[in-house]
Amino acid sequence: MTVASAVSLWAVGAQANDDLIKMEKDAKQWVMPLGNYAGNRYSSLNQINKTNVNKLQVAWTFSTGVLRGHEGGPLVIGNMMYVHAPFPNTVFALDLNKNGQIVWKYEPSQDPNVIPVMCCDTVNRGVAYGDGKIFLHQADTKLVALDAKTGKVVWSVTDGDPSKGETGTSAPIVIKDKVLIGNSGGEFGVRGKVTAYNMKDGKVAWTAYSMGPDSDVLVDPEKTMSMGKPIGSDSSLKTWQGDQWKIGGGATWGWMSYDPQLNLVYYGSGNPSTWNPVQRPGDNKWSMTIFARDADTGMAKWVYQMTPHDEWDYDGVNEMQLVDQKINGQDRKLLVHFDRNGFGYTLDRTSGELLVAEKFDPAVNWATKVDLKTGLPQRVKQYSTEAGGEDKNTKDICPAALGSKDQQPSAFSPQTGLFYVPTNHVCMDYEPFKVAYTAGQPYVGATLSMYPPKGDNHLGNFIAWDATAGKIKWSIPEPFSVWSGALATAGGVVFYGTLEGYLKAVDAETGKELYRFKTPSGIIGNVNTYEHNGKQYVAVLSGIGGWAGIGMAAGLTEDTAGLGAVGAYKALSQYTALGGTMTVFSLPE
Repeated sequence: MTVASAVSLWAVGAQANDDLIKMEKDAKQWVMPLGNYAGNRYSSLNQINKTNVNKLQVAWTFSTGVLRGHEGGPLVIGNMMYVHAPFPNTVFALDLNKNGQIVWKYEPSQDPNVIPVMCCDTVNRGVAYGDGKIFLHQADTKLVALDAKTGKVVWSVTDGDPSKGETGTSAPIVIKDKVLIGNSGGEFGVRGKVTAYNMKDGKVAWTAYSMGPDSDVLVDPEKTMSMGKPIGSDSSLKTWQGDQWKIGGGATWGWMSYDPQLNLVYYGSGNPSTWNPVQRPGDNKWSMTIFARDADTGMAKWVYQMTPHDEWDYDGVNEMQLVDQKINGQDRKLLVHFDRNGFGYTLDRTSGELLVAEKFDPAVNWATKVDLKTGLPQRVKQYSTEAGGEDKNTKDICPAALGSKDQQPSAFSPQTGLFYVPTNHVCMDYEPFKVAYTAGQPYVGATLSMYPPKGDNHLGNFIAWDATAGKIKWSIPEPFSVWSGALATAGGVVFYGTLEGYLKAVDAETGKELYRFKTPSGIIGNVNTYEHNGKQYVAVLSGIGGWAGIGMAAGLTEDTAGLGAVGAYKALSQYTALGGTMTVFSLPE
């Protein structure tokens, strides 16, 4: 697919937000957290390319003044840059015409009691833009609309109840006249949902839950399809014991994508609650599921559950990349998803037909393959966490709960036809135990330890993936998980960041490293690019934290703390320290 066709694919959706569709085609700006509605994280800018990227230097930096993990990245709208931070979710508007001078700053007043109910650090994945407003999903679940010019609050609504463990960490997405957000809190027994708010006034347009009655999940028993068949009535209720669905998890804190032509929004739901699978028999639908919903009504056109009756916390919330590619000799509208469970899925995004499902990390062992006819993973009993009942420690499960990839978004280049995927190369021991539900208290029920796969001494890889064949083109081992979002450019360069703090640039065709620079802190943010006054810039937030860096961010020391991650990443403290800094790079004059 050429760059031109990749752009035109999104230009024809006349019914979508006209301003954003026009703006996302302008490579000088970065108007959405994932770059465009398709979630491709690709830029047609090529001033920085594989012949000169080794000359990059720091143009300027900006400190957010906040510690903890800095996920997400800045938006660039015209001559303004909008930068966000973790709790308390400060937002800055910087004037690019005045060397990044602060035009306004918004710092919400939030109850610090929200912090203990945030699962995996106090992260926030970014703000969204639309209709002259900046939209922020705060940790306390409030969705706030800020005037993009002044920073003044236009409206604010409360989406959930932090006292019950419900929080906000996701980046909103603006579609037509609505702003969509998901919720966090699967580790506290919340019930996952996506809510669409009217952009003008913040009133609820629709709410779609991950599990429960058909009327709550917004599914039609006869019209909503799964693996080519209608799902039937009470498809979710029938897979839960009693009323467990009411505290069933399936949180929706990941990324969303949108196809203007089909008017469908795509996203994934997370793990079922509790992590102890013995306590929740059944398939636990619709946790761990890809949803395709009508953007106007929220009604689901199709669903696909990747990990029925999850036993390992393999959240399904990672990004959904939308591309048009030829597969098996036929042009298809594809959805590509790299799941926590270690399988890279390629589906027809119109129908939900499963076309490819292959391991994107060779260490994956909990299942041998995915049956393309049934969609079911072929599980390996040895790595079941409930085979021996509660209090049995199942060892050497790959991947670990944080998955072969977590929220760190991949990139796609229409030049190469490849996906560039930041991955985790981590295994675990998993011991479930009985846990009782109490609102606002952790509802996990499992003790985990994490470590590299046997015979390996590295915790991450950065890979190039062919989604039509389901194969790795090349792979770069990294000492620690690659927790940053990738960026692909028309200059033939792919950028990503490392937990030690390096911004790296590699050749999109070969993976050869072309450039590296050590930023002030570990990078779990997403690399962006934009053009200002005729010059291309690359920007990235650094600030160690997130699940992989929770030990450093929260001062945890026990190996099993941080839901099992602390022990695996102890050595990080030898390479980096806490901090929140945006570093902006450019070529010398």
